[in-house]
Amino acid sequence: MPDYTLNPQSSMIGVQAGSWVARHQLKRVNILSVSFYSGTAGALRSWLVLAFLMGLVGCSSMVTPEMKRLPDRVELTSVPFFRGNAYQSGPMVLASMLANQQVQTTPGLLDKPLQLPGAEDRLEQNMQKVAREYGFMVYPLDGQLQDLLTQVSAGYPVMLRFAQGSALWKGPRYAVLIGYNRVKETVLLNAGMDRRYSMSFSSFTSAWKEAGSWAVLVQSPRQLPANVDQQRWLQAAEALSKSGQEQAAGEAKRTLARGVK
Repeated sequence: MPDYTLNPQSSMIGVQAGSWVARHQLKRVNILSVSFYSGTAGALRSWLVLAFLMGLVGCSSMVTPEMKRLPDRVELTSVPFFRGNAYQSGPMVLASMLANQQVQTTPGLLDKPLQLPGAEDRLEQNMQKVAREYGFMVYPLDGQLQDLLTQVSAGYPVMLRFAQGSALWKGPRYAVLIGYNRVKETVLLNAGMDRRYSMSFSSFTSAWKEAGSWAVLVQSPRQLPANVDQQRWLQAAEALSKSGQEQAAGEAKRTLARGVK
């Protein structure tokens, strides 16, 4: 009859061998677990650092040293507002700028001088042409936000164009910059159907640049802009003279001579 009696020594060896294998496998599992969690923790730390840095970039202020010298908050509440989206709001915006200079007009009265409908592609040029025909200086501004805010802080609304819409569709819109809040980093626009339309500095700057960074003042010849650029003012006076307003152009030159020592 076969002997099925277990050998204590061989049994012990088997148990020890099985125990060693089990310990070895457990050790491998522990190593893999530590490696996995170490890798996960490392990746998490990397993502947290990246998110922190991106947050710093996103929260970085757009306030320049020049802006810090301006008042904290300005709003030109007396600027007339004409509501409407027709023709990219060009007639409404021009009517607002002219009415701010005490001209009795409405957007509808400007359609014919602006050659609307039909001359939508020349709206920017025609808006400036009509302003000059009324005897006003069209003074272009630099393409920096601080230049626009400087004029607003001096009491001068800015006529400009920016891109408005959604991610699916955007189009140019003319507007009047009437205010800003330097602490909150926001601007106020009269644009389209919206009075006091608020945008962040960053959103506005992006939309403004997307539409060509075009911005001008519509000034009386007796009214120098803040930090006036002499050459630019004289060029605006020359354009005014060529539009048939020689007397107003001469007044603009005399104003510059009196205002700049």
